[in-house]
Amino acid sequence: MQPDLVEESARIYCEEALTDYRAAREKAAERLGLSPRRAAADVREIQAAVIRYQRLFGGRAYAERLGALRHTAVKAMRLIAEFDPRLVGALISGAITESHRVQLHAFADKPEQLDWLLEQRNIPFEVCERHYRFADGREETVPVLSFGEAESGVDVAVFSERDMRRAPLSSVDGAPMKRLSLPEVEALAAQEPGSLIST
Repeated sequence: MQPDLVEESARIYCEEALTDYRAAREKAAERLGLSPRRAAADVREIQAAVIRYQRLFGGRAYAERLGALRHTAVKAMRLIAEFDPRLVGALISGAITESHRVQLHAFADKPEQLDWLLEQRNIPFEVCERHYRFADGREETVPVLSFGEAESGVDVAVFSERDMRRAPLSSVDGAPMKRLSLPEVEALAAQEPGSLIST
């Protein structure tokens, strides 16, 4: 563990509104004059430092943004409830910046089913693809539907129904991604903003 590197990575991640811990670590190593081989801070340590930093320095703006994104997640999950949505990513831990969006996983026999639902509700969306790795060594590219505002919208990765109980691996710790159900996200969203910051 390199405390200076961890804390500098967290500061850069927050102040430059990044969403990639490794990019923040590389920038921090460069600013601290460390060679890539010596820049060995664990991403989990950086994530924990980001949460500490935001709670100390993000203030009410950070807490309110986190709360607003969690409420957006609840609304989006209710909208696509028939696809068993799950919340993943930084909104669960609270390690967010201004660049984060709501990240959901949904499950369907055919990805087009989600397209049809959004079209029926007159919700404009864009489609891209995202690459995921699984614990069994499988790699898969899945469609991602994005809607809402640029920096406060929702990205829905659409998996096949067989992947409901097989989460892809997290880029933070290499373990299967944590996925929260709607009731669990409703509980997160119910937290008071003041409880999300240091006093």
